[in-house]
This record gives sequence, C-alpha cells and structure tokens, in this order.
Amino acid sequence: MLKRVEMDEKVTLAAQTEEVKEDNEPVILINKLNVKPENVDKFLEAWASDAAYLKQKPGFISTQLHRGIGRSCVFINYAVWESIAHFKRATLDDPTFQSSLERYPDSTVASPHLFRKVAIPGICVDR
Repeated sequence: MLKRVEMDEKVTLAAQTEEVKEDNEPVILINKLNVKPENVDKFLEAWASDAAYLKQKPGFISTQLHRGIGRSCVFINYAVWESIAHFKRATLDDPTFQSSLERYPDSTVASPHLFRKVAIPGICVDR
C-alpha cells in the first residue's frame, strides 16, 4: 500500500477539500509519486486501474501521468476535476477507491495536492 506524505505541511489535502464546500471552479490535482525501480511495473498497473475507475466518475475531466527522464522513478500525475467537491466524492469519500490504494507497491510514496491556475499579466491566464 502506498504511503502518503503531504506536499504542503501547513495545508493538508484534507484541509483543502473542506475549505470550499460549494465551488464550481476546476481544480487540478498534482500528485508526486516515488517508487523503487523494481516496483515500477506494479505501480503502473495500479495507477492505470485507478485512472480508468476515476475516468467514469462525475466531474472528472482528464489525467496525465508523467515520468522523470532517464532512469528516474519519480512520477507526476496531473488530473483536472470540475470542482473540489467532485474530486473529494470520487477519491477521499469513496471506499472503493480508498481500498484500491492497497494495490500499490509498499515503496510508493504519494504527495497529492490541489491547485488552481494563477494569472500573471503577460505570462499566463487563469482560464
């Protein structure tokens, strides 16, 4: 089963999901995952299964898994949800999804965190 380590020690994932009760803005999950080289195949199988399951959930928009270049065993999952509430119902509040985390190799360390786009004039937009 994977181990979860908060990306931000001051603002936990649980706190993020309770902060906004009724929101209608998209939210981005960025999840940094580390796994031992000998467990990569098992990790990828578990992640693919979870992604297929979540793809069917209301509010799911998209996901993409990235792997560090070279022999890196650092992965980044970037997922877009319609709202924090959709994300929470599909993941943290879903016992089926929570039990699926047991399939991950014990060497898996996940650091999930929710984000929203930030607008910087002349550089990037928030839409």
